[in-house]
Parts: sequence; structure tokens; C-alpha cells
Amino acid sequence: MANVDTRLEGDVAVVTVDNPPVNGLGQAVRAELTAAIDAAENNPAVHAMVITARGKLFCAGADIREFGAAPQPPSLPSVLDRIESCRKPVVAAIFGVAAGGGLELALACHWRIAAAGTRLGLPEVTLGIVPGAGGTQRLPRVVGAELAMEMITQGDLRVVETLEGAGIVDAIVAPETMLEAAIAFAREKADAKCAPRRNSDRPALGDRTALQQFREKQKSRWRGFDAPVVAADLVEASMTLPVDEGMKIERAAYLRLLASDQAKAMRHIFFAERETTRLPVELSTARPLLVERAAVIGAGTMGGGIAMNFLNIGRPVVLLDTTQEALDRGIGIIRKNYERSVSSGKLSRQDRDKRMALLATSLSYEALSEADIIIEAIFEDMSVKKKVFAEMDRVAKPGAILATNTSTLDVDEIATATTRPESVVGTHFFSPANIMKLMENVRGAKSSPEAVSTIMQLGKDLGKVPVLVGVCFGFVGNRMLYAYTRQANFLIEEGCTPEQVDSAITDFGMPMGPFQMSDLTGIDVGYAIRKANKVTMMPKGMRGFTVADRLAESGRLGQKGGIGWYIYDEQRRQGAPNPEVAEIIRHVMAESGRTARSYIDREIVERCMFPLVNEGAKILSEGIATRASDIDVIWTTGYGFPKYRGGPMFWADQIGLDLVLDGMRRLHREVGEWCRPSPLLETLVKDNRKFSDWAG
Repeated sequence: MANVDTRLEGDVAVVTVDNPPVNGLGQAVRAELTAAIDAAENNPAVHAMVITARGKLFCAGADIREFGAAPQPPSLPSVLDRIESCRKPVVAAIFGVAAGGGLELALACHWRIAAAGTRLGLPEVTLGIVPGAGGTQRLPRVVGAELAMEMITQGDLRVVETLEGAGIVDAIVAPETMLEAAIAFAREKADAKCAPRRNSDRPALGDRTALQQFREKQKSRWRGFDAPVVAADLVEASMTLPVDEGMKIERAAYLRLLASDQAKAMRHIFFAERETTRLPVELSTARPLLVERAAVIGAGTMGGGIAMNFLNIGRPVVLLDTTQEALDRGIGIIRKNYERSVSSGKLSRQDRDKRMALLATSLSYEALSEADIIIEAIFEDMSVKKKVFAEMDRVAKPGAILATNTSTLDVDEIATATTRPESVVGTHFFSPANIMKLMENVRGAKSSPEAVSTIMQLGKDLGKVPVLVGVCFGFVGNRMLYAYTRQANFLIEEGCTPEQVDSAITDFGMPMGPFQMSDLTGIDVGYAIRKANKVTMMPKGMRGFTVADRLAESGRLGQKGGIGWYIYDEQRRQGAPNPEVAEIIRHVMAESGRTARSYIDREIVERCMFPLVNEGAKILSEGIATRASDIDVIWTTGYGFPKYRGGPMFWADQIGLDLVLDGMRRLHREVGEWCRPSPLLETLVKDNRKFSDWAG
């Protein structure tokens, strides 16, 4: 079956790529596209060409499955050079999505007609690479270096209407007339004997001061990532280098990054995120239920954020709380979030009003009776949650999903408060829920296949990355988090300062260290969780979070009170060391008889990260997570583990599981039972296998 076909519309050759599902530019497509251009150029009956595609989108770029394999000719750069050098007018008719190599293909054409709503972008940096077929050289010559640097280094897709006037397309037309308009446009250029407009012949213009200012603003976002820095350098190079030389430098950078550890890690996450929705065999045939109306219990920051997810996709929501004051406050937060989006140009006033019109509020559970899903988002107290679920059970219609947003509590115990445990699931959103992509979906012991299938589909509908997990304390993410933060707390009782630990962890690539995170979320939050879960988190005879507990008991609660692990004020928003913490640490060390020792950053990272990986191994062996890659997605998407390291399990595979096991054996001897190596970790090392080899 051909991947590219050509038909004549009078004197215009319409060259159509047909390589479902995303019209990827694999080797067969590249070869056939080159042949089609050659044939059309050599056909005297053809005066112009239109390049388009079949399906739902123009082209999502290169075939990512070819990454890492030996390149097969023709290369994409050579194909695009062939198109650009064509003596006859070539018009790209783009629709749906033109991303990566797809946009590079369009930029190699002489003119571009886009269907309204088309999304454009060069997202290669999200895979740890840079455009490799002229994107960093052609785009600046079309839209200017400033906009090109922004688009390429941020890697997002932009709706074509937001780029109107930038020069990236020559016309935006209705989707239903897009191809007809492109053919007419191509014929017009041919009839007027217009010389092909080649983007490589144009200068790349830009303000170097503005480019430098943009780089400075992005420093924190780019921290640790190679690709955006290289991409920015390449865009600047387009302003001074001849296009041929710029293309050579771009291609060399692309190939170098393609083989890098960062690109391998980010490709792993790319595929892992798509793998999360592949359900276990026993669930694979279950059909998701239709979710048209939602209800959320709890109008706090979390509940309001969850409600916004439904409003954003046009689903009506009822928001319930116990007082009108709480509801008013919740509505105010939602409105403020939308106002911020309007001010930044990300949302129109009309869309804001449409979304707000879908929101209803109530003080009565009876208002939830028509909801297809009811999500409880109140504070972490089992007795209160069970009372709420009893009320949900009383008013919910048959078949409705009853979901809890708990981050630690036993979903199976919550389900006992209802007469329909098969309808009870966990939908653990991450804060802020309207922004964070992760949705940790919890399958209870009695959750029906339909209920599980529904929340996994719902996650996709809401634009989240849904990951299915089982029931245990903290599920996957928070259970591993406690293993990680526990060791950080032990380190400060052994000679480290909070700032030293935080510095080592942020240098590793985490967005903040464990003590900075504790101050942000509230020291009292962790304290309350530990008190409520003493058996799990503070077993008798085992080390606990002694310093953290004393800080909480003294009222030092973190940023919200201006003092915690650090001291905060208007001049020190990042926090300054708190001398009271050093004094508490001295007292705790004296009481325990421990003497301080010095640690280097590598030791701090291993001390925190090896137990994190070890806990992940336990979770895998217990069946709480289906795949090691699911754990990687949870930690990169929900907890800030650097994507350029591929998640904790991938990172462990890369550095060697034998190194992790040796570290855990040493920590087991030094720290005790908290650090007993996982039997799975021991088995994998013995068999010379990796987490990526493990299949349950």
C-alpha cells in the first residue's frame, strides 16, 4: 500500500501523505514523497503542487520508532531540500497538527495554507533533541528569531490563529475549504509565474538583546536540560551563518543529542506515558461508562481545581461544601484562576464565561443525584470520609462512580461505607489540580472493571496522564515519597544541614529539595499524616521524623507561617536558614548519641534516591504498580523527578542495579529495617536483568 499518492486537479498536482495514524515521516514516506515531487516537477502538465495528507492531521513529525536506529536514506533534510529547490510553486495545505518534522515539511514548501484551528510547533526539545531538518534555520527566517526561539525552546503546539500575522502561514481558511483554497492558491502563483519563495533565501532577523533577556527568563526552566540551550544557540546562529552552514550545525547537534542519555530518557517517558492506558488483560474488554455530568465535594483549592478540569472540557459540575462561605471562597479561587488565563491571553472572556456558566454550587447532597461521577476532595480523615461516602451512596444514581481524591488512605476501607463498593475508586489528582497532569487512579479490591475503565478514560478526556495503581498506604507516589523524605530527615540527624540536602537534590534535577517542599506544603501536613498512620509510618523501635515533629509541635509550619525549615519574608522568598532548626538538630543528636559526619553531594543523592528506587521495587513486586515505567511516569509527571533522567526506575537501570543494591545493603546495615533491600531488586541483580525487563 502506497504511503504517498498523487492526483491531478487540472494543472495542480496534489501530493497526499497517507501514513496513519499520524502521517509520520518514516523512510517509506520520505522515499515516496521524493519520487512524487520528482515526477510532478518533470511532468509538463503540472504547473504547481500542493502537499497535504489524509486523516485527522497533516503530520506529527518523524517516526519516533526510527530514533536510535541506523538512518535509512533518503534523510528528511534531503527530502525537504528537494521540495524547497523545486522550480514549480509548492504549497502546503495543513490541518489538524503540523508538528516537528511535519512543520519542517511545511516550512520547506514555498507557501502555506492552514485550516482554522491547526496546531503548529517544533516539540523536539520535549524528547531531548532539537529539530534536525532545518527547523532552527527556516523558522527564524519566517517569523523572526525571537518568536522562533520561544517556539522551539518551549516545544509547545500553538493554535495557528495565535500566530496570525507572524508569517508562518499565508492564509487561514475554514477546514472544509482548506484543500480547495490551497489548490486555487497554487494555481494563482503558477499563473502569475511567481518565483518560488524559498525560506532558506530569507535573512533571519532578531534583536539580540531581546534574545538574551528571553534566555535569562528561561534559565530556571531549562536547568539541567541540554536541548533547549542548544536550540537557542542554533536559532541565534541562523542570524549570522549562511543557511547551508546553519543546517550542517543543526544536523550535527540533532544527531549528537539523539544519541545522548537525556534523549534516551525522555523517549522512555514519551512511550511510558502512552503505555499507562494499556490496562491489564482482565480489564481490557471493559467499556467505560459515559461521564457527562460531574460533582465535587469540597470547595477548597483541590476541589476547585478538580472542578475546573471538567469545566475546561465543557462538562457541567456541581460543587458541594458545608457552608456558603466555603463555596463563595471556592468560586472565587476558580474565577481568579480563569481571570489569570484571560490576562495572559490563554483564554478568551467568552470561554471563561462559558466555563463558569457550567458550574453550580450546593449545600445539599441531593444536588448530586444526577452526576455520573462524584469526587470527594476533603481533608485526610478516614472517619469523615466514610461519613461523606455514606451520603454519596445515599443520593448517587445507580451506576454513578464514587471517587475519592485521597492521597494516602485505604480506598477499600472507604468503600465499606457504601452499599456499592464496585463503584468506588480513587482518583488522586495532584495540586494544583487544574494544572498538574498526573492522575493516579486507584483500583480497589472490589472496583468493577467498568469503574476502572471509566476513570482511565476520564483521565484522558481531562487531558491528564492517568496511571492505574493498587491500594496501599500512599499508593505509588506518596509511598515512595515517604521513603525518600525519611532518609533526608535522617541525614540532618547525622551531620547534614537542610540547605545542604536541598542543594544536592536540586543539583540532581529535582525542582526543590525535600525540606523546601515540606515548607511549601506545610510541616503540619506531614505531621498530621504521620500521627494518623503511626503503625505504617512510625513503627515502635524504628527511627522517625524527630526533628520535623518537633518543628511542627513548636508551631514552625513552613511558608504559611513565615518560618519552618527556613525563614521567609518579603526580601527572602526562597527562605534563609533557620537557626532554631540547627538547635533542634543538636538536641536530637545529643539525645540519640549520634555524632556528626560529613557527606558529599553524591552520597546525599544516593541516600535519598536509592531508598526511593528500592520502595518502587517493593511496589512492583506487590502488584501495586503494573509496570516500572508507570512508576517513572508518576514521578516525572507528579513529583518533578527530572525527565532527562527518565524517572527513578529508568535512572536506576542506567546507573546499574548492582550499584543500587550495594548501596541498599550498606544502608540496611547502617540505618536498619527501613532500608532492607527489596527481594525483587536482589533477584534482578542476580539474574543480570533490569526493571525494564520485569513483567510481573
